[in-house]
Amino acid sequence: MSTTTLGVIGTGMVGLGAARRAVDAGLNVVLSNSRGPETLAGLVSELGERARAATPAEAARAGNPVIASVPLAAYERLPRAELSGKTVIDPMNYAPHSEFGVPELDSDELTSSQLVQRHLADAQVVKALHNIGPKQLLELFRPAGAPDRTALPLSGDDPDAMKEVADLLNVLGFDAVDLGPLAESWRSEPNTPLYAIPYVGQPPSGLTIMEFVAWVQQAPGVPVPVARIKELAAAAVRGPAGFRM
Repeated sequence: MSTTTLGVIGTGMVGLGAARRAVDAGLNVVLSNSRGPETLAGLVSELGERARAATPAEAARAGNPVIASVPLAAYERLPRAELSGKTVIDPMNYAPHSEFGVPELDSDELTSSQLVQRHLADAQVVKALHNIGPKQLLELFRPAGAPDRTALPLSGDDPDAMKEVADLLNVLGFDAVDLGPLAESWRSEPNTPLYAIPYVGQPPSGLTIMEFVAWVQQAPGVPVPVARIKELAAAAVRGPAGFRM
């Protein structure tokens, strides 16, 4: 990769997992959250000299690509001006509830990544890192060519941005599978065969959504090859968007 700095907006489990894997893979990381750089001092100290804290706008300016790992309900607060011209990795998933719903997503008129791309009109959005848990991300990485290397799906409208994210995933220790444009990103979203379960195996029966999420967060990783990602993507059937609480 020509770029060695990854911007991270949001330090929940997804952003933090990606930051840890990036630092371990030799990349520099600029971390940010909504509470201010001073709240990240302990995390930066733990990650070491390759990590530093900043505001979301500063992380957007410093990184390319930039991971926007905020709740989808907060997507309009992403620093649009600073993300102009950048490749933005979108790991957000739609979880409609009483205080947040998007009719265009509920009706399948748009995917959640198309919604984000519409807001970040001058950036290039790539849907990635949304269907694997942080624990599995930190367990399943392998060198290029390893027989048990895991693949992750990507969706995006810009070929150069797609290549940039695929190159990043390669550095992080994963193969990439192109699922096509953002309009097709539903194929790896919640409620599809590609979401989470391939990387952890079949969960116990009868779990609520919150119990399922908790189970995934602690489950050992299961390698998933390129061919399996392609097979599951092709078999996906579009249903109601998002986690349904």
